[in-house]
Amino acid sequence: MRRIFATLALLGAVTLGAPAFAEEKPAAPVAAATADAAPAAATPAPAVEAAPAAVAAPAAAAPAPVPNKGDNAWIMICAALVILMSIPGLALFYGGLVRAKNMLSVLMQVFVTFSLISVLWAVYGYSIAFTEGGAFFGTLDKLFLKGVTVESLAATFSKGVVISEFIYVIFQGAFAAITCGLIVGAFAERVKFSAVLAFMVIWFTFSYLPMAHMVWYWAGPDAYTDAAAAEAAAKTAGFLFQKGALDFAGGTVVHINAAVAGLVGAYLIGKRVGYGRESMAPHSLTFTMIGASLLWFGWFGFNAGSALEASGGAALAMVTTWLATACAALSWMLAEWLLKGKPSMLGAASGAVAGLVAITPAAGFVGVMGAIVIGLLAGVVCLWGVNGLKRMLGADDSLDVFGVHGVGGILGAILTGVFAAPSLGGTGVYDYVANAVGEYDMTAQVISQLWGVGTAIVWSAVVSLVAFKLVDLVIGLRVPEEEEREGLDITSHGESAYHH
Repeated sequence: MRRIFATLALLGAVTLGAPAFAEEKPAAPVAAATADAAPAAATPAPAVEAAPAAVAAPAAAAPAPVPNKGDNAWIMICAALVILMSIPGLALFYGGLVRAKNMLSVLMQVFVTFSLISVLWAVYGYSIAFTEGGAFFGTLDKLFLKGVTVESLAATFSKGVVISEFIYVIFQGAFAAITCGLIVGAFAERVKFSAVLAFMVIWFTFSYLPMAHMVWYWAGPDAYTDAAAAEAAAKTAGFLFQKGALDFAGGTVVHINAAVAGLVGAYLIGKRVGYGRESMAPHSLTFTMIGASLLWFGWFGFNAGSALEASGGAALAMVTTWLATACAALSWMLAEWLLKGKPSMLGAASGAVAGLVAITPAAGFVGVMGAIVIGLLAGVVCLWGVNGLKRMLGADDSLDVFGVHGVGGILGAILTGVFAAPSLGGTGVYDYVANAVGEYDMTAQVISQLWGVGTAIVWSAVVSLVAFKLVDLVIGLRVPEEEEREGLDITSHGESAYHH
């Protein structure tokens, strides 16, 4: 969803901030030289009652752009698919992985977190993430969606093409909500429900919103009419957009961001009672498989929807998402088969999620071969992430949020810089000043990707540390040991997922 990076387009004569990229090809990584191939991402700052597109058009002539009903319908469907990913997809995937006595608690944490963040998004989140402000935060001009009407428009990645702003609002809001939901898997089975909600409010406000603004906010393609205009527009973009980082649908904003928060939480909350001594096997791999399947299905909305149009760029993102996921499921399963002697359902499902994570930042920028390579590598590397790396880190990351989302997100973000190269079948980076794909500098682009990865890790770690400490001081993070032993379903919610 974040091809926002199209912003690179400013390149046209501007050196945004993109490490080595900006001088020749200010580009906006678009899917191809064709206009509708624009970078797919939910990036364009829908800013505007009058879409950025309208602003960029020559004042005198062209009529104001009108949303295409097909594009509107497509992004509405994609927003619904992203919601399906969270509830029930993520909830069932996580729920099946915990012990039966904690199934309901995980369903509650995901379900209520989604609801909470959805409300906060409309109240102030959208305004902070997607209005023109500084390089790290927007403004409060659109509190309670002030000024967003049925007539207001949001930019896409093609000049003169817009969608209705309300659709952009819910699409991006669904991203914010599932990102927060991902975090709960890292400290499942021992955290206070009230602590989860309090932490989410703080983390969403100070980590998710600035990361979304840094990566995806820009003035829209119509602002890039010539070198001078591109330079001016570039200065209003988010920090990482200016650095030239490419993130089609959230490798940094969603996956690395959430994974680092989860890892910090796992350290601070501590290991589960009996961890390493008692069996903590998943209670229902049936639910986990169903959840993984719903995630795969909904992820087409997540990635292909990030093109913001029903275009060839969206089709590319859909195909790369399909293939990378299948490859990762196979590579994880086969590697585990070789190491342990048997292929497991848990391994196949985990591999699929690893593939989805890794292809997310790359989906609209890489070609078929890039997707296959990213998927095959994601399965093996994330298998190491939940085994070897997990032992090295020593944290009880209950459902391997960091091993899959952190490791997979980092891998995918970096490889985006490699496989976006046209010479390797990628789309390159679109230059909105020249209205063509710019010359591609792989080294410079990988450096830009490293900026994104490093910023996401450090930003989320600092915010998470402060947020968890504050919550611990005020209400405490962890349930008492006797409640943990009995299970959070009964002790926290007075209900049980199952009645025997």
